[in-house]
Amino acid sequence: MGERRKGNAPRGDSKKSTNGANANVGQWGRAWEVDYFSLASVLFLLAFAPLIVYYFVMSCDQYQCALTVPVLDLYSGKTQLSDIWNKTPLLTWTAVKIYIAWVSFQVFLYMLLPDICHKLLPGYQGGVQDGAMTPAGIINKYEVNGLQSWLITHILWFANAYHFNWFSPTIIIDNWIPLLWCANILGYSVSTFAMVKAYLFPTNSNDRKFTGNFFYDYMMGIEFNPRIGKWFDFKLFFNGRPGIVAWTLINLSYAAKQKELYGEVTNSMIIVNVLQAIYVVDFFWNESWYLKTIDICHDHFGWYLGWGDCVWLPYLYTLQGLYLVYNPVHLSTPAAISTLLLGFIGYYIFRMTNHQKDLFRRTNGNCKIWGKKPKYIECSYTSVDGKKHHSKLMVSGFWGLARHLNYTGDLMGSLAYCLACGFDHLLPYFYKNHTPPPPPTGY
Repeated sequence: MGERRKGNAPRGDSKKSTNGANANVGQWGRAWEVDYFSLASVLFLLAFAPLIVYYFVMSCDQYQCALTVPVLDLYSGKTQLSDIWNKTPLLTWTAVKIYIAWVSFQVFLYMLLPDICHKLLPGYQGGVQDGAMTPAGIINKYEVNGLQSWLITHILWFANAYHFNWFSPTIIIDNWIPLLWCANILGYSVSTFAMVKAYLFPTNSNDRKFTGNFFYDYMMGIEFNPRIGKWFDFKLFFNGRPGIVAWTLINLSYAAKQKELYGEVTNSMIIVNVLQAIYVVDFFWNESWYLKTIDICHDHFGWYLGWGDCVWLPYLYTLQGLYLVYNPVHLSTPAAISTLLLGFIGYYIFRMTNHQKDLFRRTNGNCKIWGKKPKYIECSYTSVDGKKHHSKLMVSGFWGLARHLNYTGDLMGSLAYCLACGFDHLLPYFYKNHTPPPPPTGY
């Protein structure tokens, strides 16, 4: 999920017939055949990824975010699994109503409010945009209005917090575990629906991939771009709406809870909120570019994206803020400034490296990088369908210093989130840059 996986995926021109047989033209998407190791990886993720999320959230709710204590208590016999489960809040109607209202509101903003931000904000590309060509030769159109959705949502959030008082700003964390069950229900429901849809009423029968393995197809998806109607695109909505828009709201709810419990918001909580908000806003500002990235251009829509964006993203990307609710950290002024600078510098490297690559590709090298015409290497390669392709590999700017320095900047920003939480526990240092890793079978 998310912008951290940006990059254009190589794809051949192959297509699949409606019965799932190869057209013998080439291969696109993920694996066509699943080996035993890949199947084992899929089964492991399907079985344990939900338990990992539960374990992290439970450890904070019952053990002050100490990851090893629950295991040690179970090993020593001090507690039983039934004791942990009995202390876990169950699904509530309050959480169900909150979650239904949240997802419905995001669907409303996505489907019924055409973007106007591109008319008001210089440099922002929104409104109707073309995606990349799919393997079946389809170019989908998208209504890019994520930034608008994020702004409207947060304006209403602050209006409620400081004026209307319709609900408590701590509403998210107060219902955090019951909302986890709601998110799981949606994640599994949309993943299952996407698989059934791929068989019974696909958006485009030539944009499907069958491996013959039920579990792999369920996890990695069959349809390339499942849609309902002309505009509701599953990948764009679930990759870029409920989870990522909620990310900053979740952090704000954590900050409000900290204020409620301790009478103040620590500087570490402010740093986490600021740095992660920068990343989220960056994602929405560059949403039109996101249409040309791996998530949209390469991945099919299955459990990996459906459940991952509903559960993994909002619950594990926000662990630093959750940790700080249970373990408030007060950084010294030098430590706070250093952490903030690390995050800012990391973001600058991340953004500028991606910008240089995008500029070079859009202009076919007819641009300036750091004030000079970029240098590049002419490359050629042969795809699995036997066709020879040519490409240019830029070796100027950040890409002349190192390959994928954008990942270095990304890791610097991620490290800053973690350092803001201090060194007392391991939990805040668990930070995933995207949804659970896909199984190892190659392209």
